[in-house]
Amino acid sequence: MTGAAAVTATLAPMRAVTTTEFGDVDVLRLTEVPTPTAGPGELRLQVAASGVNRADLLQRRGYYPPPPGISDIIGLEVSGTVDQVGDGVTGWSAGDAATALIAGGGYAEYVTLPAGQAAPLPPGVGLVESAAVIETAATVASNLAEAGLKAGEWCLVHGGAGGIGTFAIPYAKALGAFVATTVGSPAKAEVCRRLGADVVVDYHDDWAAPIREATGGHGIDVLLDIIGAKYLDDNVRLLARHGRMVVIGLQGGRKGTLDLNRLLTKNASVTATSLRLRPVAEKVAIIRLVVDQVWPLFASGALQVPPLKLFPIDQVAAAHSYLDSGAHVGKVVLTW
Repeated sequence: MTGAAAVTATLAPMRAVTTTEFGDVDVLRLTEVPTPTAGPGELRLQVAASGVNRADLLQRRGYYPPPPGISDIIGLEVSGTVDQVGDGVTGWSAGDAATALIAGGGYAEYVTLPAGQAAPLPPGVGLVESAAVIETAATVASNLAEAGLKAGEWCLVHGGAGGIGTFAIPYAKALGAFVATTVGSPAKAEVCRRLGADVVVDYHDDWAAPIREATGGHGIDVLLDIIGAKYLDDNVRLLARHGRMVVIGLQGGRKGTLDLNRLLTKNASVTATSLRLRPVAEKVAIIRLVVDQVWPLFASGALQVPPLKLFPIDQVAAAHSYLDSGAHVGKVVLTW
């Protein structure tokens, strides 16, 4: 479908989850807003499902604003059907199923995005389920690639039963790594073992010592950290020589004390990345990485859709509460 401007006049408003203030789940409202139109180089998707991430909870509370020029509607990943193709876009047609990484606007019936940030569905994965995959796949694959995780190395992923962890564990195993993870309950520990984790430790206890022991004193080569300040010192202590730690979340705070001498003596590194704030060109490259290197692992069976908890869109407040409770395993998804 082309000629986007020609259909704008007759396009009805769409439903979307909006907020007029920051706060608890009661600020979330399902309302009607103008339907966006695909511009040059863009696609518009009719959304079937919207992934829910901890970043969404932060945005609702006022701690994670969208980048300039991006919709202030919450939501960073969707799946749906292409219903409008902007000028200059090739390779997509109306009716194509797609999943997409976006910088905002996902809790809506329609969303526009740069065409390069859309991907075909993972092989064998349904339309709704695909909304639970694209953001975690992009986050994990890009960061483990940048960290240079190699076969035979040790990888530590905190929060193994969550959205990131349930993808990162089998993905790192598929790369040939040994995987350690931290969890908060025996039930979640069992989930991680089924996903292939070699070492699973309860984070309520002294988690660092048993992980170091399990590596034979070698330590962790690549550490994917969603916690931040709370675990900073223990994480750095646990790094192997030439270890690489990537901070991708701040659930445990944003300010900590970093022992630079400990890094220096190990020739180790600590970096931090945000997928949402990357420029479009970088996101397009990451989507290509996902399609080329991650999607074949779904085809082979090495990767599967993480455990899902589905909520209809009119229960968005309950979905946020559930994710915030820490009771979830895998991903939370809103369905339209």
